[in-house]
Amino acid sequence: MAQHVAWFEDLRRDDVTRVGGKNASLGEMVAALAGQGIRVPGGFATTADAYRAFLRHNDLEARIAATLAALDAQRIELAEAGATIRRMIREGEWPVDIAGEIRAAYAELCRREGQEALAVAVRSSATAEDLPDASFAGQQETFLNIRGADALLAACRRCFASLFTDRAITYRRLKGFDHGQVALSVGVQRMVRADTGGAGVMFSLDTETGYPDLVLINAAWGLGENVVQGAVTPDEYQVFKPFLDRPGLVPILDKTLGSKLCKMIHGADGTATRNVPTSRAERARFVLTEDEILALARMAVTIERHYGMPMDMEWARDGETGEVFIVQARPETVQSRAEAGAFRNYRIGQKGRTLVSGLSVGGAVASGPVCVIESARDIARFVDGAILVTSITDPDWVPIMKRAAAIVTDHGGRTSHAAIVSRELGLPAIVGTGNATHLLHDEQVVTVSCAEGETGHVYDGIAEVDIEDIALSDLPETRTRVMLNMANPGAAIRWWRLPAQGVGLARMEFVVSNAIKAHPMALIHPERLDEPTRAALAALAAGYADGPDFFVRKLAMGLGRIAAPAWPEPVIVRMSDFKTNEYAELPGGAGFEPHEENPMIGFRGASRYYSEAYAPGFALECRAIRHLRAVMGFDNVIVMIPFCRTPDEADRVLEVMAANGLKRGEDGLQVYVMCEVPSNVILAEEFARRFDGFSIGSNDLTQLTLGVDRDSADLAALFDERNAAVQWMIRSVIERAHACGAKVGFCGQAPSNDPDFARLLVGYGIDSISVTPDSFLAVKRNVAEAERMG
Repeated sequence: MAQHVAWFEDLRRDDVTRVGGKNASLGEMVAALAGQGIRVPGGFATTADAYRAFLRHNDLEARIAATLAALDAQRIELAEAGATIRRMIREGEWPVDIAGEIRAAYAELCRREGQEALAVAVRSSATAEDLPDASFAGQQETFLNIRGADALLAACRRCFASLFTDRAITYRRLKGFDHGQVALSVGVQRMVRADTGGAGVMFSLDTETGYPDLVLINAAWGLGENVVQGAVTPDEYQVFKPFLDRPGLVPILDKTLGSKLCKMIHGADGTATRNVPTSRAERARFVLTEDEILALARMAVTIERHYGMPMDMEWARDGETGEVFIVQARPETVQSRAEAGAFRNYRIGQKGRTLVSGLSVGGAVASGPVCVIESARDIARFVDGAILVTSITDPDWVPIMKRAAAIVTDHGGRTSHAAIVSRELGLPAIVGTGNATHLLHDEQVVTVSCAEGETGHVYDGIAEVDIEDIALSDLPETRTRVMLNMANPGAAIRWWRLPAQGVGLARMEFVVSNAIKAHPMALIHPERLDEPTRAALAALAAGYADGPDFFVRKLAMGLGRIAAPAWPEPVIVRMSDFKTNEYAELPGGAGFEPHEENPMIGFRGASRYYSEAYAPGFALECRAIRHLRAVMGFDNVIVMIPFCRTPDEADRVLEVMAANGLKRGEDGLQVYVMCEVPSNVILAEEFARRFDGFSIGSNDLTQLTLGVDRDSADLAALFDERNAAVQWMIRSVIERAHACGAKVGFCGQAPSNDPDFARLLVGYGIDSISVTPDSFLAVKRNVAEAERMG
């Protein structure tokens, strides 16, 4: 039995040439990680020698080589070559000794599991796959819920044949692998009853940016093949790895509810699988509890630590026992090999209207004509360089995926096979749009943008795109902190490689508009809304206890995704600073906001927080900050109060914060104030007694010092942060705050636009300058030069 069949517990990760990457990895985990909480379903593998013996027994080696030679000589098409070889293998007969060994191993597995005819998963494992520089993801077939020895032998033969799918042949040619040197092992595992429990994929880094401190988990109801194939849009969870070993913390950075329109279950006869629609209740709730999310993330960290590299894993939860199993683990092959010292930044300028949106894959932008293809039967009509638009990107599509400029799909998540292959090919892709095949049409010219965060957009026409290669080498050290301005949680992690010294301004209101998309008071008082709006907000909060819980959790997680790449450096979160007209534009907001002739100097910032009209909404903001710091663990977060006009107003706000669990000085909490009203400068000492620091907002300070509407095109020439009066304000508040022991930062746009302005700030003794990420390197160098010149 040892020659052609090997039990998982007898295999190790260096057995790739014997049983392929997947099976070698399963054996490694069974042998080395069982005592560390990693459960792997029991099973065995056929060896590469069994595959080669099968080919010899049926005289297939020469026939396969001849067929591939004809393909290389372009005498036959790829589809014909693949179909011919697969048919040869499927029609082959088993050598008697190998068939006997597989039957005996299956009988022993049934005995171990206490069943007469155990249902098993039959997975292909090629001897060249799962290498550090080639994923081979989805190139061969998997067959689920196989029951009985005869059915198992037939499934093994079909696995052998899948070594020559069109996609597998194309991929080996693309990567330069010799077809004849690649053999196939078959893994036979006890089926986990994920059809009633759920399954999915996870990575031990961020798949889009390579950020190493993140675990990304996708989950759907039923068997995991739908997630891998991209047939459903799954739930997505993100977990911050450094806090996983801290007792009591829940460092979940994101929970996004997927549509999960169908699930794969065992067939009625017990021997097949089929897709059925999910129930409304299943679509409206998360597959995993928070405890299960954290448990899976810890497994990912354990596996990554053991292998010493980022990993791509598949998991399944047994619906009968509730146990979670790891069913595959392989090296991640794209981001872990990306060049760490540089990256390319794409900026979208003038653009057409948004046609569809979905999850972005990759950070690039591409333009071109649309080519809508609904079925793999029609891939021959694909036009090279077009934008491939389809319902799902099945692995069979690899031959045309590499010829596309970008890919857009109706379904799928960031861990689907299509997303993995798109990353490996360096293609921008937008998955899970829901309706791209209905809204886009052939030959329509569009721009696919994956450069604006976690949400990708398809724009009408060809957009203006600025491409910049950013090198991180030889950056100087500076005494002055150079920090980042952040607003969009989905874009924050893409800048993790920048050596910034924290976040000087995280704009809460942008998190509300990007991640929550609802007015907090509307979530608190849904009874005051019309029925369509109430229904829309209820759908938005699906998966959470209620509207306020949704607001608190989603806001905390959005801010957490900004705080995570900066940790342990400080992150200054400005409490909400929408103007009344902006709040009114949020879903459900119109009925909660007064009409103002000049919202810019109206009911905004601090004045809202203690007002009866908004105090319940501010209480939710405070709860979110408390959750972010105490539950998620980001005690590097500093709170900042905007547009605080008087010391008396400061006292009232601090009192309300304390009543909502945010007391300055307690648990290390620091509270800053925006310096954007002239009174903040004139009464600097009074404000310094109440706050730990100031952050100068130059836009409002300039506007109110010069009496110039910053949004007026007619007065644009008068709006000048370098005006002597504005400079006096900046210099004065720095001097007077420092005399009181308070820190002063600058978070306006001026240093990003004007390098000389950054030099002025250094000369005034500013403690920190916070700038947009794309201007960070230039400002850092300008600050270093200013410090050098003294």
